Amino acid sequence: MTTTLGTASAEPGEIDTGRLEVGETRDGSPFGLPVAVINGDRPGKTLYMQAASDGDELNGLGVVRHAVPRLDPADIAGTILITGIVNYHAFQVAEHRNPIDDTKMNRTYPGNETGTSSERIAAATMDAATRADLVLDLHQGSTSRMLDEVRVRCGRRHRLYDECLELAKAFGCGYVLDQKGPDGQLARVGPDEGIPTVDPELGGAIGWDEASIRKGVAGVFNVLRYYDFLEGSVDLNRQTRANGFEQYGSPAGGLVDLHKELGDRVTRGETIFEITTPFGEPKATITADSDGILWRTRRLPQVATGEYVCSVGTDVDSY
Repeated sequence: MTTTLGTASAEPGEIDTGRLEVGETRDGSPFGLPVAVINGDRPGKTLYMQAASDGDELNGLGVVRHAVPRLDPADIAGTILITGIVNYHAFQVAEHRNPIDDTKMNRTYPGNETGTSSERIAAATMDAATRADLVLDLHQGSTSRMLDEVRVRCGRRHRLYDECLELAKAFGCGYVLDQKGPDGQLARVGPDEGIPTVDPELGGAIGWDEASIRKGVAGVFNVLRYYDFLEGSVDLNRQTRANGFEQYGSPAGGLVDLHKELGDRVTRGETIFEITTPFGEPKATITADSDGILWRTRRLPQVATGEYVCSVGTDVDSY
């Protein structure tokens, strides 16, 4: 059966790319999101995958760019639908939020086809997502330094919680944030529609982070094999899971001296970072409020009073 997404159309055993039109630019020209359809040679499940919901989060697009050329429809059972760049306007200007309506795209799902720019894009991509059995919404930690992780955002009482947790484990980054997300996230809305959906957060970078991209590509292929799109077996390795975050800001202006590396364990009362003057004179010492793992840090060393420095994943276990 022919499968289409926007102008992309593929018969079984074919791949095609095209555009999913969602509106017009300020000069009245139509614009569309780059999309791909990979229609497997044999029937099976449908996976929907998207990237660059936030316009400066590029690692997910890097995953798509490397993964698609390696996918041969002759080897695939089922269908893969892909939106390569969701936040079209923000991507053009390398910004996080859609500059047309100053909105964070991943707070607008399920969208509104007659609403704002972001709501219309969300509605169009949500329509594609609801055609799938599984959804991967590829993100990264903006431009902060962050562990490669997968976020399960539906909450522990959700009827699809176990399925989402299994999908996160199949992706296999090694780290999982298991914390109910804000309203309007695709990883919140997808499970409400009966579709296991997770949010891989692939590191953080200005531009590409090749190590995180490689881990993301491996995660996509893990999912494809585990859910029988591709032949091959996948061992579900134990994942380190955090169930919460504690964020730390600076009590003073100056330069940050981190005492821990990403992924290091921290214990309550242990020094996480110090603030110094430009001459190395100590100004403040910040200790951990709880046991956990250093999960995310700012990239630049200079901070103002109250500015974000790092996050510690708390209530840590493995599953």
